[in-house]
Amino acid sequence: MTAPDSLPLHALAEDNLASASPDLLRAMVKTFADALMSAEADALCNAEYGQVSEERV
Repeated sequence: MTAPDSLPLHALAEDNLASASPDLLRAMVKTFADALMSAEADALCNAEYGQVSEERV
């Protein structure tokens, strides 16, 4: 048996994000989008950022 959540995380996050400034939300979305695009580029190139290989040059 598991214990119920002690904190309503969804409600807590919703309240904090609703009262946050647009600049914070914009920065969070930008960071998330950058991470997704970087991961996709790494997967397409079969290499992490900055990794050098003679095969891809």
